[in-house]
Amino acid sequence: MAMTGVLRPGHLQLRVLDIEKSRKFYRDIIGLVETGMDAQGRVYFKAWDERDHNSIILRQADRAGVDFIGFRVLNKLALDRLEQAVQEHGISTERIPAGDLLETGERVRFELPSGHPFEFYAEKTHIGNGLGMLNPRPWGAAADYGIAPTHFDHCLLYGPNLDATRKLFTEVLGFFLVERVLAPNEPIGGKDVAIWLSCSIKTHDIAFVEHAEPGKLHHVSFRMPSGERIQRAADILGMNKVPVDIGPTRHGITRGQTIYAWDPSGNRFETFTGDYEAYPDYEPITWTFDELGYGLDYSLGKLHETFLTVMT
Repeated sequence: MAMTGVLRPGHLQLRVLDIEKSRKFYRDIIGLVETGMDAQGRVYFKAWDERDHNSIILRQADRAGVDFIGFRVLNKLALDRLEQAVQEHGISTERIPAGDLLETGERVRFELPSGHPFEFYAEKTHIGNGLGMLNPRPWGAAADYGIAPTHFDHCLLYGPNLDATRKLFTEVLGFFLVERVLAPNEPIGGKDVAIWLSCSIKTHDIAFVEHAEPGKLHHVSFRMPSGERIQRAADILGMNKVPVDIGPTRHGITRGQTIYAWDPSGNRFETFTGDYEAYPDYEPITWTFDELGYGLDYSLGKLHETFLTVMT
């Protein structure tokens, strides 16, 4: 699959209630690699196998949640082309200068119909994964520190205007629909209540659920290398008394193996692995709302109340 526009999820800025407590949590329990702090006091992290300088940014705030989500694009030409396409779609954009985030180039930001600030960028300093680029080892010490995810994988966002959001992503930004959940009592082909979208061959690089309040974060997800590492993550969460929402279990939707838990500020995070490969020519998979329990937790077929009602 030729990737000439949007490449991958690049960064996400989280609001946290206690920056030092959160810093230790994401470094020592999640096992992210701390890469810097800026003049605003924001703390920067990357997963161990990511090559870019940062992917998760923490900001001290009086309420938890997400400030913005950024995707990396191929180059400056792609950045300009996508900005023009967004503007022609009727959405205004702003340019954020290089250096506003550490080691990150100019960004193009706009607001999604769901109410989330969303941005593209073409440049972020590569610092590598510590293994080198010549005859590298398969893994290093960072791969065993904490839960040790390999990548920032995706996020699930809650907000209004789901149809408009899907149209923007699939008709303007180059994503494709992989799976969907129909609203209650809707026939096949009817109104959706949730969508999973990809710009790669993953089952999703971003997902949305219809929700009255705009700009809400359901979870940020971290990629794990195997199902065995999911169980190890569960053990680490237990040893550190981290509150777990769901799992370990398997989703019906995406088939991913998963655990959901909360960080010290109440932001939900996920460890995730085991989904299938998706391609733009595949017909999207549809789930009816009455089977959503199995879509969420295939082992129990259960709709967990906290999963539907708790977000930041």
